[in-house]
Amino acid sequence: MLCDLCGKFSEERGTMKNIGGQAVIEGVMMKSLSCWTVAVRDQKGEIHIKKEVLERLPKFLRLPLVRGVVGLFHALAIGIKAIEFSASKAYTGEDEKPLSPFTMASTIIFAMGIGIGLFIFLPLYLTKLMGLVMSGVAKSSFIFNLTDGIIRVLIFLLYVFAIGLWKDMRRIFEYHGAEHKVIHAYEAGRDLSVESVRAFSPHHPRCGTSFLLIVMVISILVFSFVPQTWPFWGKFVSRLILIPLIAGISYELLRLSAKMKENSLIHLMILPGLLLQKLTTREPDDSQIEVAIRAVKEVLLLEEKDAREA
Repeated sequence: MLCDLCGKFSEERGTMKNIGGQAVIEGVMMKSLSCWTVAVRDQKGEIHIKKEVLERLPKFLRLPLVRGVVGLFHALAIGIKAIEFSASKAYTGEDEKPLSPFTMASTIIFAMGIGIGLFIFLPLYLTKLMGLVMSGVAKSSFIFNLTDGIIRVLIFLLYVFAIGLWKDMRRIFEYHGAEHKVIHAYEAGRDLSVESVRAFSPHHPRCGTSFLLIVMVISILVFSFVPQTWPFWGKFVSRLILIPLIAGISYELLRLSAKMKENSLIHLMILPGLLLQKLTTREPDDSQIEVAIRAVKEVLLLEEKDAREA
């Protein structure tokens, strides 16, 4: 599942809230500063809603660089809850069973393990093998890490393309497009109706897909500071240790790109991410847009209620 990071640590912009979300099974999760909701359509056509108010994080966890790292784990935890709810409603229509702390932790650890193996260990090992036959890769730290980064991007693109061939994942990509369209319409101050939302783009500069691409580019620069003389295990461990720093830097760049998206230089920076979203989004139908609209309306209502009770 590709998680949209648009809503992490959202900030108020006047009366408008910074909303982000995530596509789930036959539905959409939307998140604001203080709460999140997920709307899911079951096989009978009925839309089910799950709501949750969030505790505001301490100020030090919302500092630059730190907020990006915390936000990743926060988004992953919420995403797992949203997917679990969507699976229970989309396929069976039954109430979901709450995930135990052990199950939640195990799922997060498993997902992280797959990610580390596929996008850190495998590219590093393949680069090491290339260094055995290409002296430039073995001797130059920059060339080594550039090669490692290129391999990582290629693996990521192949992964995204492969899962896009899966019928169920194509449906999720359509809901991903619906989520972006609704967020675009909300940010433009347009009426949240199917007719109004339909005209907007299914691509968004603050998408988690763009974030992952930024991470891969930043990692090339950061890993270049690791001495080339270090053994394989040392380089591997250093990559794990540097993940928080890379995530923090990447998140700040993502925020900057969203605020300055009209700037020509920033536009060039976010263009690869927008192009990549052609693989992770599809044009949604009206019923999918309706679900995304319901999700964002519910999160706005819940945030207003929470603000009144505060």
